[in-house]
Amino acid sequence: MVFSSSVFLFLFLPLCLIGYWLMPGWRARNLWLFAASLVFYSFGEAHYVLVLLVSISLNAWLGRRIERSDNGRKYWLWLAIGANLLILGYYKYAGFLVEAITPLAGIIGLGQPESVDVHLPLGISFFTFQAISYIVDVYRREVPAQKSWLEVGLYISLFPQLIAGPIVRYNDIADQLRQRHADIDDFAWGVRRFMLGLAKKVLIANILGQVADEIFAHDASALDWSVAWLGIICYTLQIYFDFSGYSDMAIGLGRLFGFRFPENFNHPYISRSVREFWRRWHISLSRWFRDYLYIPLGGSRLGTRRTAFNLLIVFALCGLWHGAAWNFLIWGLFHGAFLALERGRLGAVLARLPVVLQHVYLLGIVIIGWVLFRAETLTEAIDYLGIMFGIGGVDADGYVMMYLNNQVLLALLAGIVLSATPRWTTITETHDIKRDKLTLPATNVSIENNNVIVESSQISHRRLGIIVRDSVLLASFVLSAIYVSAQSYNPFIYFRF
Repeated sequence: MVFSSSVFLFLFLPLCLIGYWLMPGWRARNLWLFAASLVFYSFGEAHYVLVLLVSISLNAWLGRRIERSDNGRKYWLWLAIGANLLILGYYKYAGFLVEAITPLAGIIGLGQPESVDVHLPLGISFFTFQAISYIVDVYRREVPAQKSWLEVGLYISLFPQLIAGPIVRYNDIADQLRQRHADIDDFAWGVRRFMLGLAKKVLIANILGQVADEIFAHDASALDWSVAWLGIICYTLQIYFDFSGYSDMAIGLGRLFGFRFPENFNHPYISRSVREFWRRWHISLSRWFRDYLYIPLGGSRLGTRRTAFNLLIVFALCGLWHGAAWNFLIWGLFHGAFLALERGRLGAVLARLPVVLQHVYLLGIVIIGWVLFRAETLTEAIDYLGIMFGIGGVDADGYVMMYLNNQVLLALLAGIVLSATPRWTTITETHDIKRDKLTLPATNVSIENNNVIVESSQISHRRLGIIVRDSVLLASFVLSAIYVSAQSYNPFIYFRF
């Protein structure tokens, strides 16, 4: 079950909200939300609810052991991290590791290892990283260990961000697990944010994703350069609007229950460098790797070469976090290499270029990287890149027009404009008019029956803006609901994460 499904929108979410707000206190609400999260997860991963419960129990116990220990705290820390990585490694990387060592085993005469086919539980990378953040935060004494198994369970399994992020660190919501507030303004804000994310996912990402899937399904040699470029441009917009759309929905859903999750995207495609891109793309993951891996490795404190090495290690693991395949590893190293280069001469050269060329540079790097990310194998990625730059393929005039109907053209235009224009997100502002009346400058002030009457053209404009915003969001929700009900194409692209 995903956020953009009919079952979630019209059955699970309404029942979950009604039950939650009928609960008498925060303990009952936490229990209801935890149970709802397990039900949510069981829709797609019923056989792996036990894995989630084992992870919760293990981390709840080890967190308390770390807090109570004096001399053995580091031992318990590494045991906890190792246990979490062992679970993640078995389910996500066992098959990849066997594939990687098979050639070596043959060379040294160990025979052919048996293939391993382990199903990947949805969201395991997300909830494992959240569990590790809890353990490390307790070890660093940034937060006390949670005494309640239920609250550890709720933190790790909370359904709005369980399967697609953002990665919520424990110290970000530790206090909210017991004390959180949601009034009508928060609820309205959450609804608006959810509707925005749903529209991004259904009306842009799904439409462009279908085109990208059709093009990438072909053998690269059967494509011409224009179709290859269309395919990767569609995927570039699909992955942004899909991922940021899910983050918007998660943040909005969290607010409906009183949680305030961190932002996860900040218009990454307007960046001028790879360094800036990673400050704007999947922000929660970038910060996780920075605080729990890059800085402990030494960060940028140990000289240029060590910094470059640390960046390559971090982004190699970042690539593998996204998927157990060579192309993900190469994608991570590709980004890590440019991050290292930008700290040297490349960064100095880039800073002197016109802004337009800086944007072109960044988009070129990102688009090439997305080919590595989207292709099923590294060989397919190399072949696809060759077609994009005129090496091989077919020469078919007008071939690209087969994919460009009015719906796709509209989604392309909307995706390009919205991803390149940060100010459009002002439609999600939720300042209510009462607060604005106290802060906006008045143009006319008069006294009538001992009451101060404030008239302001800016207040009127704000009212109009709110009406337009809510009308657009409501219309987009209705249209999204129609699409969800009528279309079978509704991919969940994080199944490999």
